[in-house]
Amino acid sequence: MIFLSRMPGLAGLAVSALCLSGCNILVPDTGATDPARFAQETSPVFYHPPGVNPDRVRAIDAPVPQRPGVPATLYNQSYGIPGASSSRTYGLPVTNPVNAAMYAELRDNDFTLPAVPVSRVDPQYLRQEVDYPTREKPGTIVVDTSSKHLYLVEPGGKAMRYGVGLGREGYAWSGRGVIQWKQKWPRWTPPDEMVSRQPDVRAFSAANGGMNPGLGNPLGARALYIFKDGQDTLYRIHGTPDWQSVGKATSSGCVRMLNQDVVDLYDRVPAKSEIVVM
Repeated sequence: MIFLSRMPGLAGLAVSALCLSGCNILVPDTGATDPARFAQETSPVFYHPPGVNPDRVRAIDAPVPQRPGVPATLYNQSYGIPGASSSRTYGLPVTNPVNAAMYAELRDNDFTLPAVPVSRVDPQYLRQEVDYPTREKPGTIVVDTSSKHLYLVEPGGKAMRYGVGLGREGYAWSGRGVIQWKQKWPRWTPPDEMVSRQPDVRAFSAANGGMNPGLGNPLGARALYIFKDGQDTLYRIHGTPDWQSVGKATSSGCVRMLNQDVVDLYDRVPAKSEIVVM
């Protein structure tokens, strides 16, 4: 296996390759996948409202468990914080243990996906089953570009919902197509016309085998290839190590997902599944 870190020339080619047309991805902040950095960035912050002396806050004998459906005011009262807003739980880690388990470190084939710091991700972009009445048949993938959600339609008016990152205006694709095929730990290969326009990416051409799979590959752990009327749209649903891009329109194309989520989606949908991007 070839590692770009050991070949500085190829690393430079990778940067230029990822900024071109087709299914293009901006170079992710792969440093954000460092476990030590995650631990530092996700440590809980304890809030003290102005005018409240933290030394006089009533202590409790044991931590108050965070249970879904319990108003935040109950937790605030337990911590002796008067007048605190019910829209936020103060003094407790914001990580949901269920979500944390879904996004924990994952050993997958020859690679280990780092845990996602779910406390730093907007909860609406974490995987969850939701009510979703639709005329689309179960098994259909629906990408709502306005809300930056991907829905996998289920029976009974339900859907599995995932957060996604999308291409910036002018780079996105919309319409109805099919997942022609899907791939675990895909190689990234620029199309021939891209190579002819940008000879610098020739190292990643199909003739040269493309970019090796791995944690630094911009397609991530999985790729689902979108076709329309039998033709490759050059757009993909794929994973990304750049968890901060989910919920945003920051890439140069395609539908990017948290790596743990694209692994989950891959396992749920067969090839030839229908997809609607609206």
